[in-house]
Amino acid sequence: MKAVVKTKRGDGNIELWDVDDPKPGPDQVVIEVVATGICGSDIHIYHDDINITLKPPVVIGHEFSGVVAEVGGNVKGIRPGDRVVSETTASHCGKCIYCQAGELNMCLERRVMGYWANGTFAKYCMVSKERVHVLPESVDLDSAALTEPLACCVHGIIELTGVSAGDTVAVVGPGAIGLLAMQVAKAEGGRTIVLGTAKDRERLAMAKKLGADFTLEVESTNSVDAIKELTEGYGADVVLECSGAQAGAAMGLDLVRKKGKYTQIGLFGRPIQIDFEKVAFKEIRLTGSFSHRTISWKRSLSLMGQGKVDAKALITNEIPLSDWKKGFDMMEAKKGLKIIMRPV
Repeated sequence: MKAVVKTKRGDGNIELWDVDDPKPGPDQVVIEVVATGICGSDIHIYHDDINITLKPPVVIGHEFSGVVAEVGGNVKGIRPGDRVVSETTASHCGKCIYCQAGELNMCLERRVMGYWANGTFAKYCMVSKERVHVLPESVDLDSAALTEPLACCVHGIIELTGVSAGDTVAVVGPGAIGLLAMQVAKAEGGRTIVLGTAKDRERLAMAKKLGADFTLEVESTNSVDAIKELTEGYGADVVLECSGAQAGAAMGLDLVRKKGKYTQIGLFGRPIQIDFEKVAFKEIRLTGSFSHRTISWKRSLSLMGQGKVDAKALITNEIPLSDWKKGFDMMEAKKGLKIIMRPV
């Protein structure tokens, strides 16, 4: 089968290779990939500036949905033909305090699909039976391909930050993660404000279409004053930084009110400079958020199944797997929102 492979370390070094179809072990499931999304972290893999353990040569990709093609002899409750998604943890120690608490994303020995183990930029992928989730009937395969980024948002917002009904929630960065985060915050009862640049005008329009209460273009508006005007002079109760940009993080610390909550969801890919003293002066509750837990996936599928999150609306482009470089270039140029590849 054809697969997009990170062939070796260093900037670039991604090629379309012929690789063997996977064969399941006793506890494994082989899934035929129907749709697989290009993630910002895939761009970081391309440039080799990702802070996640990488072991090339490896098939990259981790956002996907598909249909079960084959199961191992010990697999129960999952059958060929089932529509599924899978968590991205390929292996973990199972013994550390994090694994024992169900926080596999924090395991020191965690290895991830698309980084260490072969991922989803191929016709087939293979995963452990414990990581598979069968889709609710009301969730279509294209929407399901965004379960992984949605699970990241659910983990950061519901499981770590907490949004109370009536909170004003500022979402910095209207990319796919930001627009999913906005919908999760709305589902939790938040009043949402999505912020972006002039280049993000189409994305800000999409934010309004998906239910954002307000949108702000940061170059043409004093965002701090605008949010204070909406909050009796206090500032946002919650800031969700989804841009992964230094300017976005700096602005986020200005937007959040004293004793408010700031959560970093976007990844920078490099060290940044920021006035961290504001965290102390404003007594901000600062939270980092990384990846997801099993419960994050269950909640994500439920949110989509209930119609509280419209993931499919974020899919703006579909391309064949062979055009992966075109998709990567589009991502870097911020063209479209979520680009889906179809294995052939």
